Amino acid sequence: MENVSTNSNELKKTLGPFMLWGLGVGYVISGNYFGWNLGLAEGGTLGLAIAVFFVILMYITFTFSYTEMACAIPRAGGAFAYAERGLGRHLGFLTGMAQNIEFIFAPPAIASGIGAYFSIFFPELNVVWIGIFAYFIFTGLNISGLQVAASFELVITIIAVGGLLLFAGVTLHEMDVENLKINALPNGYMGIVPAIPFAIWFFLAIEGVANVAEETINPQRNILIGFGTALLTLIVLCVLTFVSAAGVGGWEAIVFPAGSSDPSDSPLPLAMAMVVGENHIFYTLLTFIALFGLVASFNGIILAAGRSTFEFGRVGYAPKAFGRVNKRFKTPANALLFNMGIGIIALLTGKTGEIITIAVFGALCLYILSMVSFFYLRKKEPELVRPFRVPSYPLFPATALVIAVICLIAMVIYNGVLALIFFGMLIGSYVFFRLFIYAHLSKTASNDTIDR
Repeated sequence: MENVSTNSNELKKTLGPFMLWGLGVGYVISGNYFGWNLGLAEGGTLGLAIAVFFVILMYITFTFSYTEMACAIPRAGGAFAYAERGLGRHLGFLTGMAQNIEFIFAPPAIASGIGAYFSIFFPELNVVWIGIFAYFIFTGLNISGLQVAASFELVITIIAVGGLLLFAGVTLHEMDVENLKINALPNGYMGIVPAIPFAIWFFLAIEGVANVAEETINPQRNILIGFGTALLTLIVLCVLTFVSAAGVGGWEAIVFPAGSSDPSDSPLPLAMAMVVGENHIFYTLLTFIALFGLVASFNGIILAAGRSTFEFGRVGYAPKAFGRVNKRFKTPANALLFNMGIGIIALLTGKTGEIITIAVFGALCLYILSMVSFFYLRKKEPELVRPFRVPSYPLFPATALVIAVICLIAMVIYNGVLALIFFGMLIGSYVFFRLFIYAHLSKTASNDTIDR
């Protein structure tokens, strides 16, 4: 049964472990269908493979550490809620903004992928307009109710997983290890560094599971199950997709279409065409199913982003309107609409690779500040009830922290302009917070203390 809260600013509890698995895999699965192949142009098969190895290690250690906080503090704000409690308002705000940037900028990149795959069937349609149309459809779906959006997410995620298994099943028969060795390090070992954001794209946003903890039935148990099974599924799919796609004809064949120097947003159909041809039923089926994969991540991250922006509004770090729940549907409609507006503006730039990189900057800052929050919470609140405790403490959170810091430094060095844009957004929003919001929050807190 669904529990309807009597508080107008609280969310319904509707999600079980299977739904959480669907959301966790769904948030991320589009990364298997597009985007990751752009890292091959930077690092080649070996360079990207090395980046993926360390990124998987980071996500394993991070996810277990993050789960401890999600089970102990099941709030819609996710990392923002943990950082504010562990590190205070200032670093809490910066963590929340990093999370907002990640979740708001990932969907427009995915919308570009949706347009690219859709245009395979209807080349006369404009890719950008397809993405904008998708924004309206799936923002409306999320406004209509979490149970509807999450059920839809589960169905299309299962279909998308099936599509990747189909792709691997067909292409692995033609995979040749020698193809993986062709121009394996086109830019030398330094090519590993610019490949990092595209390795992260394989797993970006899985932490969004924590943002629906407030809407999860028995979150202290189900968050762990959802996170763990989702991550395991994604690791298996990542390895299968990488090896089977690049092993068919070498990495260049799934980055640059024949006769073009522009990188492709639809690498799996390129690989499938080399095996069965463009007229085969498997090619058509894969391309069709790929749309489900992109839609799964698009819909899922829109859902998580809405909760992140909602929590910012609910605690007064953003306009209060963002923190209001729609009376009819009990969803954060205002936050969802705001995120859609920003996402469409980003989509109109047409810079898929750059948008992915900005989203990854947000993710890495989120991971770093989350792990710092983890250590502070262990120190400040040792008596906090923790239904799940990370194994191998402090090795796991320390490993996640170190790898995330190294990745962030490397990305800043190789993406100077985008780093300036990202940190400009982060610092600019903090200055606004410090000048116009913090003083009001402090005054309100003081008045509440006097009243008591």
